[in-house]
Amino acid sequence: MTRYVISRSFTSSVERTPRVLEIAEGFGLGLSDKKFVIYDNLDLNIEDGDVVYITGQSGSGKSLLLRDLKSQMQAAGKSVVDLNDIVLEERPVIELIGRTTTEATDLLAKAGISDAWIYIRKPSELSDGQRYRLKLAKIMESGADVWSADEFGAVLDRATAKVIAFNVQKVARALGKTLMVATTHTDLKDELGPSLTITKRFRERVDVEQA
Repeated sequence: MTRYVISRSFTSSVERTPRVLEIAEGFGLGLSDKKFVIYDNLDLNIEDGDVVYITGQSGSGKSLLLRDLKSQMQAAGKSVVDLNDIVLEERPVIELIGRTTTEATDLLAKAGISDAWIYIRKPSELSDGQRYRLKLAKIMESGADVWSADEFGAVLDRATAKVIAFNVQKVARALGKTLMVATTHTDLKDELGPSLTITKRFRERVDVEQA
């Protein structure tokens, strides 16, 4: 088990232009700099093969936490693949994944793609949801120690997102990979079966639930 400590804050300041000063004076606004704490020594223990579910309201700092965890894991020598960093070549889908056709169709099926019509199309011809699932298939074949996905399932309908969440965590656990997802949606807990659930509130408030 590896310990990760996250501390993040930022200072907000207002540019003091003549008009800003005029408004401040007219409405009695203070212009002193303010410090906002997002994470105050958040202490997390994550084992290889854990599923980490980061959720909370939009703008609360989920993506920031995911990035910091990725950075610390990479610094510790772990290989990390990020769903948002995957670039799809403009070639037929069946050519983009797997060493054989059988391996390709198996990986695609785990990502929720089992339509032969999709296999022979190029990424530009697919819907956002289909491209998203293709990227998930690419993650599953990556061999990386850690799989990271921000805005997990955001482009999928909720029923599909739940099926995909179940499939991906099942593959990750079978391979001993750490899966980290961040999303505003709170309805994937049963499907992900997370080892660690992190619910980010506003300011420095964080709820952590270890399975």
